[in-house]
Amino acid sequence: MAGIVLDGVNKIYPNGFHAVKDADFTCADHEFVILLGPSGCGKTSILRMIAGLEEISSGQVYIGERLVNEVEARDRDVAMVFQNYALYPHMTVFDNLAFALKLRKMSKPDIKMRVHEAARMLDIEGLLPLRPRQLSGGQMQRVALGRAMVRQPQVFLLDEPLSNLDMQLRVQMRSELIRMHKQLGTTFIYVTHDQMEAMTMGSIIVVMKDGVLQQAGSPLDVYDKPVNMFVAGFVGSPAMNFLQGCLGVNGGQVSIKGTGFCFQIPEHKITASLKAHTGKPVIIGIRPEDIWCTDVYGEESGPASPVVQVDIIEQVGYEYYLHLDLEKQRLVARTSRSLSARPGDRIRISLDLKRLHLFDYDSQEALI
Repeated sequence: MAGIVLDGVNKIYPNGFHAVKDADFTCADHEFVILLGPSGCGKTSILRMIAGLEEISSGQVYIGERLVNEVEARDRDVAMVFQNYALYPHMTVFDNLAFALKLRKMSKPDIKMRVHEAARMLDIEGLLPLRPRQLSGGQMQRVALGRAMVRQPQVFLLDEPLSNLDMQLRVQMRSELIRMHKQLGTTFIYVTHDQMEAMTMGSIIVVMKDGVLQQAGSPLDVYDKPVNMFVAGFVGSPAMNFLQGCLGVNGGQVSIKGTGFCFQIPEHKITASLKAHTGKPVIIGIRPEDIWCTDVYGEESGPASPVVQVDIIEQVGYEYYLHLDLEKQRLVARTSRSLSARPGDRIRISLDLKRLHLFDYDSQEALI
């Protein structure tokens, strides 16, 4: 098995498009790394450069201890699973799984053993005599995974392999991939724009935007400690709420004030860099689950517990998403209990200030 290292990797296409910009990251041996970001941010380009399917414009890619920039794709000992499955339609499932092993001129008994071992793990033994046209989408995805498994590569590269499946199958296949990774103990690098896949499957998430790696860390670190507004807004559903305010000092305490609200920053969150922003505009970030709503709008409500208007209430299973209007600023609150409030009502909200995020107005980098 092997880890992956990217050192200052760039990809510039012939038309001048700079798809990947100075990418640096390390995927440890046996790790399950997710490359997460919107379409066109460079995720697949990175995967294809690791696989040897795209030329590296500059920088180095290592698989294990070996520099592979000039190594042919077939000699890198990696297996790639594509979004479209790429099965041979004229071959049976058995022959699709066995094809790469036949090219290696393995013996028939060894090929049969590997194919049946992979088929048992993926629960597709009954499909071996069938052809791809006789399979469902989920079955074809299992076959595509099995074709990669039989090669016993050092690294699995997966390019949005579940995007063509319906929601129920995606949930099922996520569990299958997690189980498969644990059983094989192989390094996985998985590309997706689906944050649910990223949060539930990966041990490390690498968030990308416009070809630049924004943040790498565990799912919990990326969710709780985003380094900038892009990561904060991209990871989490519903997305983090943002409000514009200004830092000031009130009675010796650092506070943040904006249209319709005024909050005191908890002492443990106050740093020297934060104090340096006193008098400057900042962006407040608060996740929907950290907004508490009450049924009643009381006259005693003040700027520390602002009043909002309920615009829309969405029931999503056992949860409720409340779309709120705070002086023309949009907020979404998530709650697991039903409120008596209805659209058009005015209610009071409180924020969990211990989980408040602040970002520099200009750079959009995190302050706390």
